[in-house]
Amino acid sequence: MERVRFAPSPTGPLHIGGLRTALFNYLYARKHNGVFVLRVEDTDQNRKVEGSENYIIESLKWCGIEADESPVKEGSFGPYRQSERRETYGEYIKQLVANGAAYYAFDTPDELAQAREVAEKETGGFKYNHSNRMTFSNSLTLDAKRVDDLLEKGDYVVRLKVDANREVVCNDLVRGVVRVNSNELEDKVLMKKDGMPTYHFANVVDDHLMEITTVIRGEEWLPSLPIHELLYEGFGWDSPKFMHLPLILNPSGKGKLSKRDGDKNGYPVFPLQWNESSGYKEQGFLPMAHLNYIAQLGWSLEDGKEIQTLAEMEKNFDVSRVQKAGARFDFEKAKWVNKEHLSRLSSKELIAGQEDLFESMKSILGDRLEHCVELVKERFELLSDIEVQMNVFMNDPNAYDEKSMKRISKFDVNEIGGHLNDLLINGTDNLKERITERAKELEIGMGAFMQVLRVAVVGGLSGPDLMPLVELIGKDVTLRRIERLISN
Repeated sequence: MERVRFAPSPTGPLHIGGLRTALFNYLYARKHNGVFVLRVEDTDQNRKVEGSENYIIESLKWCGIEADESPVKEGSFGPYRQSERRETYGEYIKQLVANGAAYYAFDTPDELAQAREVAEKETGGFKYNHSNRMTFSNSLTLDAKRVDDLLEKGDYVVRLKVDANREVVCNDLVRGVVRVNSNELEDKVLMKKDGMPTYHFANVVDDHLMEITTVIRGEEWLPSLPIHELLYEGFGWDSPKFMHLPLILNPSGKGKLSKRDGDKNGYPVFPLQWNESSGYKEQGFLPMAHLNYIAQLGWSLEDGKEIQTLAEMEKNFDVSRVQKAGARFDFEKAKWVNKEHLSRLSSKELIAGQEDLFESMKSILGDRLEHCVELVKERFELLSDIEVQMNVFMNDPNAYDEKSMKRISKFDVNEIGGHLNDLLINGTDNLKERITERAKELEIGMGAFMQVLRVAVVGGLSGPDLMPLVELIGKDVTLRRIERLISN
């Protein structure tokens, strides 16, 4: 059975890049009838941010991405927080050292700083690896008694032992075969002095123990792939399959999408509000539309179909269609996708799904609500547009568009308004036909009547289909709005 995991660190809010990683893991699991695991990688307690873990869980919940196993839905492979797995890491680090794939290092910060300073002057860079490890204080250079004494003090780290001049071959489902010479790698720290594992070690141990079959993560972890392959090799374990997703770039394509980009250009980069930063939920996006758009950042269907439900994405997800190149973020495209999803909802579905938005309108519009929504629904781009667009049914215009007023000022608004009042006295039935007849009779352009009526009703020359709108607001409201226009 395929088992995949999304493993965020609770060091802040969930960025849409992280959400896309969660989504692709989820889609891969559902496509293969597998298991989607949420694991919290909180070994770096110094960077942990209060409320971050709960924010991540709530964000996934809002999006409709449900984990099969997680800190709040325990399975057979828990605990699902790395901070609760400390004893496990202690056991496996000893095993790795016993296998000869890792060693204890006792170097002080001052010794390492001095070595780094010298190396940077001589070679321009510092690596703790095969070329210099035998010059440092570690279990490879000290006698057994000295090592035991130092271990007793507890002031040490554990490093990966990378052999010199060998080719490390890795396979990535997106990029194919990746080859790295081991001389380019460092003897990475696997266990810190406080006894907590680093990302590399905990990640590999947990993926093995949780029986993860495919690791789907961001491109930024690609340089770590050879280190992880060596760890699997050091334990004698089979490594999972790997897939590294392309970066989400800012709209200019000149760097990774960041919160700063969003702040600068006025769009969110988080699913939900975080402190003062608005999220996609607060901006008026449907969860499904948000997922649909971010799924397009690095993945596409062969037929170019852009609008999909989550169920359709689960069915259609194909690793072979994940691209290597970074994907530019486009907020206008994200809003277009949201508009398309809104337009595909029936008015009844939209009202039922957004009860809070429509509650006050329902008390005023009653049975007309569904018809009113249907008339303006195509004008909804975001959920925040609903109140704005529905205002035409709820309130008279409190201001008039300046350009529209200038446009109709060439007509005799008082005369045309008077004729409209006369026609509306008999109701709204066949109003357009009766206006047409009156316009011919007076030899006044039909456009003059319709423009004056539209400005009176909506406050400007743009808006929903005019005649159905007049029918929905009714004769009395329309007469009042014409009177208001004339008085202005």
